[in-house]
Amino acid sequence: MNNRRGAAQRALALLAFVLGIAALYMMFVYAPTERNMGDVQRIMYAHVASAWVAYLSFILVAFSSVLYLWKRKLKWDHLAQASAELGVLFTSLLLITGSLWGRPVWNTWWVWDLRLTTTLILWFVYVGYLLFRQVDFVADIKRTVVSIYGIMAFINIPLVHYSVKWWRSIHPNTITHEGIQMPDAMIYTLAVTSVFFLILYSLLLLYRWTLISQREQVYQLKQQLSKYIIW
Repeated sequence: MNNRRGAAQRALALLAFVLGIAALYMMFVYAPTERNMGDVQRIMYAHVASAWVAYLSFILVAFSSVLYLWKRKLKWDHLAQASAELGVLFTSLLLITGSLWGRPVWNTWWVWDLRLTTTLILWFVYVGYLLFRQVDFVADIKRTVVSIYGIMAFINIPLVHYSVKWWRSIHPNTITHEGIQMPDAMIYTLAVTSVFFLILYSLLLLYRWTLISQREQVYQLKQQLSKYIIW
């Protein structure tokens, strides 16, 4: 299992390196300059890709939490934690790139638009999830409560995603029921950038999941040794 996971990590690292170079080239050279916003619009590729990967991260948190409550296997709890950490990371990147993009376009770093506000709430919800994991409490009970939290927190995802459709918003909605409203070159660039972010997320997830599992093994070993050794 460890050999297979290591081989997967090496393959993903190589693929991420190649796609990262391709994504940078397409973002800054291949993709045309947007007529109204200019070069600042190029932030959009990382911004949108971050949003999609953040959604995926939190979906995996909910899915892994369900599996943990059902199977009671620690690997699913570890996967939920690893994905939540990366979800917070990519949501942070989403908020930062959004502010960088919005400053020259809206003439302000932040507006209390519903898309922005619900995204910020989403970030706080999952930061709270990670902080709750640090509480010193009975491990099994804490994992159960955290898993329920991870499932309920998923409600925020459709709220963020559909906020621009359900309420009046100044946030642009690139993807509509008519398709993606961009030139082909921009669509291709967004596709490659999104795949790169997905591969990067998968790579980091494998590394983090492995580290959390190994920490748990060390902790369990120490608990067993403490019965026989006076530290």
